[in-house]
Amino acid sequence: MREDTTISGSHDKPFRESGLLPGPGALAGNLNSRSATILRELVEHYLETGGPVGSRTLAHRLPMGLSPATVRNIMADLTEAGFLFSPHTSAGRLPTEKGLRLFVDGMLQFGSLTESERESIATSLEARGRSLEDTLAEASTMLSGLSQAASLVFAPKADGTVRHIEFVALGGNRALVILVGSDGQVENRVIETPAGMPPSTLSEAANYLNARLAGRTLAELRTQVDQEMAADQTALDQLATAVVASGLATWSDEGRGGGTLIIRGQGHLLTDVTEIERLSTIQMLFERLEKQDAMLRLLELAEDSDGVRIFIGAESGLFGVSGMSMVVAPARNESNRIVGAIGVIGPTRINYGRIIPVIDYTARIIGQILG
Repeated sequence: MREDTTISGSHDKPFRESGLLPGPGALAGNLNSRSATILRELVEHYLETGGPVGSRTLAHRLPMGLSPATVRNIMADLTEAGFLFSPHTSAGRLPTEKGLRLFVDGMLQFGSLTESERESIATSLEARGRSLEDTLAEASTMLSGLSQAASLVFAPKADGTVRHIEFVALGGNRALVILVGSDGQVENRVIETPAGMPPSTLSEAANYLNARLAGRTLAELRTQVDQEMAADQTALDQLATAVVASGLATWSDEGRGGGTLIIRGQGHLLTDVTEIERLSTIQMLFERLEKQDAMLRLLELAEDSDGVRIFIGAESGLFGVSGMSMVVAPARNESNRIVGAIGVIGPTRINYGRIIPVIDYTARIIGQILG
């Protein structure tokens, strides 16, 4: 990863490139070094196994020589402080969301990608001749596979200028609307056409719109056409007017916040899920993600930080699911403008150290592609 990489918690506390920073005493606030070390070891055990750990097991993992009794006393203090909890009366301890937050804000160790890993990611995403949606789908599939979690890749609706519009007859009173942006991106929509319409009507509609582009955005073009239609100044016959209106209407409902959201790997969240309540919660999560306001929130979360951000439980405000974490990063172009957002959602014991550099680098590549 580059030296300017920024990793943030939900409160935008920065991480440096690698290593344990700051030291246990500083990052743990009121925790002394022994308590911070025990908390770190316990969380790392939880991330590895997903299960609780007892004082005897933890004592063997610690770099300093502490007896199980001493470890047990410190764990009791951490539990009272809200960093740990016991799932059963006689079980070991697990980290709470508060304990996980403390861990990821300063105790987390993460590495960097190898050159071969970077090359593999870039090659898979930069394939020529692929549509924007296919590129986003490839990125989402790749992230899900690498993280073993559900992945999210979002590209907001571009508001760039339009270079060309074309209508192509498909038969059966349907036509394909082809919109070419000034950046070369191509989008297609299928519309219904008036019955009995001659082929020349599509050319007439396209010529009318292309004559009014002149570096305008789609929203600006729509405004001008609406004004001309209201004043009956289009010089189009009734059929061509209907085609123009229908063609522009295919984009009219997207507005601000529109875009493409690709979700892959939902099945990873259902692994080992046996409780009906838990299954229902996860299903509600995916229904929430597909809503327009969730897309806007995802983009807002990315915009609020220069680098990767980690959200535990309901911290993101995107969903209120406990036991889940989200890692998200903005995709920025060469002008540092946000052109998308990528991330993963998984259980709180996802491999943060592995996922962070993957998301960071993938966001950079996506930013270059969408820029």
